Amino acid sequence: MGKVVIGDIHGGFKALKQLLESANFPKNTQYIFVGDYVDGWSQSAEVVSYLIEFSEENNCIFLRGNHDELLYKYLKFGESNPMWLSQGGESSIKSYAKLSEEKKEKHLQFFESLENYYIDSENRLFMHAGFTNQYGPQHEYYPNLIYWDRTLWEMVCAMDSTISEDDDKYPKRLKLFKEIYIGHTPVTRVGFDKPSNFANVWNVDTGAAFKGKISMLDVDSKEIWQSEAVYLLYPDEKGRN
Repeated sequence: MGKVVIGDIHGGFKALKQLLESANFPKNTQYIFVGDYVDGWSQSAEVVSYLIEFSEENNCIFLRGNHDELLYKYLKFGESNPMWLSQGGESSIKSYAKLSEEKKEKHLQFFESLENYYIDSENRLFMHAGFTNQYGPQHEYYPNLIYWDRTLWEMVCAMDSTISEDDDKYPKRLKLFKEIYIGHTPVTRVGFDKPSNFANVWNVDTGAAFKGKISMLDVDSKEIWQSEAVYLLYPDEKGRN
């Protein structure tokens, strides 16, 4: 079975559809989405509706991103704050205002079913952001760190690439897994426009919320597929710029 991981989407429905329809994968392909389906471009509700339908025909793992949790709290409990609204929340509120109560309930079920992390049979970890506990995400005292943490990515970006795993200074949390796949922090911030790798960590967030693309990576072959730059598909919008 082939396995692909898809980076942050942020309401870019047109780009998501373009990306998934351009890849002609076998029926038994597994799709792992690292979260942040919403908040950014104007079609957050359309993204979630599409993913729900897509999962009915395909093998999917949906992970929880910090923006998915923020929108869920708004839809379920009416929670919102100015920071969230300015970071894409406003666009999601407008998108969901057009949704029927029946569909909104189905979307709430989708958000409630999201997983914080996934470990496959080859000991590869998939999550939205990172983890800090030296024994792994299963032992994180505050589980929401898993979809907020940036220290894992910052650490591997700054690591000496020549350091050996046998060195006492080698980060213990990296030794727990064969590979780690994340999103959350756009690789465009460190000068890349495609999924990027430091140590055994792969980051598949290629800045779709800003000027970048939505990316998909084959976890075995490391082949990459990308949409157009999302902002080009929404010329009258600003996204999270």
